[in-house]
Amino acid sequence: MIPEFYSWNENFSVGKVYLVGAGPGDPGLMTLRGKTLLEHADVVVYDALVSPPILAMVNPQAEQIDAGKRRGNHSLLQAETTQLLIEKAHTNAVVVRLKGGDPFIFGRGGEEMAELVQAGIPVEVVPGITSGIAAPAYAGIPLTHRDYSSSITFVTGHESVGKYRPQINWQAISHGSETIVVYMGVQNLPYILEQLQIAGRPLGTPIALVRWGTRPEQQLLIGTLSNILAQVETTGFEAPAIVVIGDVVNLHQILSAGRRD
Repeated sequence: MIPEFYSWNENFSVGKVYLVGAGPGDPGLMTLRGKTLLEHADVVVYDALVSPPILAMVNPQAEQIDAGKRRGNHSLLQAETTQLLIEKAHTNAVVVRLKGGDPFIFGRGGEEMAELVQAGIPVEVVPGITSGIAAPAYAGIPLTHRDYSSSITFVTGHESVGKYRPQINWQAISHGSETIVVYMGVQNLPYILEQLQIAGRPLGTPIALVRWGTRPEQQLLIGTLSNILAQVETTGFEAPAIVVIGDVVNLHQILSAGRRD
């Protein structure tokens, strides 16, 4: 059954914005609801990490706008993106804000939705599979395991300037969670590892860096708290990547034999 959408006519003064999670890159992980919306969209405003196969699902007649953000190179500022969504909703019925992963997991979806609601724009959230879960899974790393980990913390490695607190409490995270998953953690990896060492994490703690986690070009780097930085420098490993810290990383050797290629 095809979901009901806004249809533009004289009875509507404003369309609807859909905050859609594009998932972690593999088009097979895109939700049916999200795919249907892309096929019916009038406008799609998409992020940098949305993969080409996902963009290929977009209605050919739709206006496509790149609002991607990469370190030091923003196509649109956050305030400009939200204003653009508001403007497009006043002239189009179905406006899709397409975000990598899940809109509410380090995707600024909460910020955008709050501003859209304040502006009187109808909004619907369509969740997506987040890379912090999918990338380790495709790399043969389970985030929980009865023998290794019964707790996970998801944390951003790149905090915004002027936020509500000065920094992440790495001490508390290190002591309170057996598995730590860091989004956008490569650029600040030296600082993160230093903080974990100060918190008492053993130097032999396994660490995995997963780049393009669910795509055919996946890159995986595995080391420990003591040697992962040297490996990053030697291999030239670059962002974006998910960082997984904890004993579950050791299961990669066993489980990767059965992982999807």
